[in-house]
Amino acid sequence: MGSFAFKLQRFLRKILAFSLLVVIGCAGRDSVPDFPTQSPPPFSQSGDLPVSERWWHEFGDPALDYHINQALESSFTLAAARQRLRAARAVARREASDLFPDVNGVADIGGTFGPGADLQNFVFGFEAAYPLDLWGQIESRVEAERLRAAATQQDYRTVALTLSAEITRTWFSLIEAHAQLGLLDEQIKTNRTGLLLQESRFGLGLIRSPDVLRQRQLVEATLEQEVVAKARIEVLEHQLAVLVGQMPQSAQYDPGTKLPALPPLPATGLPSELLQRRPDVRRDYLAFAAADHDLAAAISDQYPRLSLTGSLLNVADSPETIFRDWFVSIGGQLIAPLIDGGQRKAEVARTSAVVCELFNRYGQTMLIAFGEVEDSLARERYQIERLGHLEKQLELARQAADQLREQYLLEPDTDYLAVLTAITAQQRLQREMLAAQLELRLIRVTLYLALAGSFDPQPQNALDPAIILQPTVQQPADMNPANLIASETLDIGEADQGNIDFNYFDPKTDEAELDGLINEVSDLMFLETRDDE
Repeated sequence: MGSFAFKLQRFLRKILAFSLLVVIGCAGRDSVPDFPTQSPPPFSQSGDLPVSERWWHEFGDPALDYHINQALESSFTLAAARQRLRAARAVARREASDLFPDVNGVADIGGTFGPGADLQNFVFGFEAAYPLDLWGQIESRVEAERLRAAATQQDYRTVALTLSAEITRTWFSLIEAHAQLGLLDEQIKTNRTGLLLQESRFGLGLIRSPDVLRQRQLVEATLEQEVVAKARIEVLEHQLAVLVGQMPQSAQYDPGTKLPALPPLPATGLPSELLQRRPDVRRDYLAFAAADHDLAAAISDQYPRLSLTGSLLNVADSPETIFRDWFVSIGGQLIAPLIDGGQRKAEVARTSAVVCELFNRYGQTMLIAFGEVEDSLARERYQIERLGHLEKQLELARQAADQLREQYLLEPDTDYLAVLTAITAQQRLQREMLAAQLELRLIRVTLYLALAGSFDPQPQNALDPAIILQPTVQQPADMNPANLIASETLDIGEADQGNIDFNYFDPKTDEAELDGLINEVSDLMFLETRDDE
């Protein structure tokens, strides 16, 4: 009997597979756009060193490492993503429970009292129900939720990567803002010295009053830029404190005024390797695969469902006869949909459309991933070229300002406006040079983010805080996300290793298997073709 049921189940699943192929084959040809038939060309540039998972280590800034480690431990954004992952895993476990029988304990004690003899009834035992997954509907639902949980895990890692990039950008911007403030202090001193000189020359009757007024205007303009720089520093400090999960009130940092050196250009690798690294690409692929299993479940829902039921009950009419009479009941229930107003057919159409939507979204995510790498490479290349032009402009502006200043001192009748214009241009280029240096680092951060793969968001050993001036305000212990969820049993580090007591759910999808699946889908989309030679 067991062998016959097994053969019947295999036969029915073959019918379901054939039906699924028919449904997919009848899908509209406009569901998936035409992709190029050639293999994607390599990226326009590439370095020699591969990108490490914790890419910010390439900058060699211990303070930056500390702040990112602090954020991985205390960020509310990351804690929320961690709880979404926990919820997704719980849903997968809930769906998998349908693969097992439901066994319930039953106890009933009653009595009938009336004119005749009093009757008592004692019933206790067990009842069980088990739905036979003939068409693989339950298995498809379980696999869909398992894949969604894996997609949520990739989304969690995407949040961690984005958070690390935002902290890096904010930290570098804070360094540049302090450098701008230091430069403005020097420019203010220079302009005030020039104002004292102009006022002295005016007192001697060597120059006219408009020259003094123009110099005062230059001093005020520089002071105005200083106010802007101070406001920017304070805002960046607040932003950094929020990113690392700290209170922004009175937060102060001392990042210094020197940006880290630009690391060598990383190895970009092949486009197919990029698809295997990026967590957002993997997330969209897993979401597409989950929807595909939803479609299989919707198709199988159109077929009859068979459930087995059974009970083992003890029935007695008095306490003395308990455990004497046992009754065993075994049965089955067959439910076949006859008329549902087209509900199941509409659900198949809906899930089929969702599959096509997520397939197209996955393809778009791949194209965006390629575009982000190429955009960053192009921007960095031209930014380096721009810095070269800025350096030449700055040197020419310095020479022009020095020569015009000397000429003005020798010939007081010379128009002072030309001198002020040259000084203003020189000081503006000095500030632009700092901003351009920052922009180059931010572009590299974007490139690292475009190339980086997922990493374990667990914080590493924190650096010695003595090397960093931390925020002056202390965060209350009850505001730390780690404390807020301390009562939870989730241990992300342990969960990522697959240490969950659940046979039908591996929280960490096998990396090699997932990479192979991604490549297979890429082949289907004609993004990669084999050489006929």
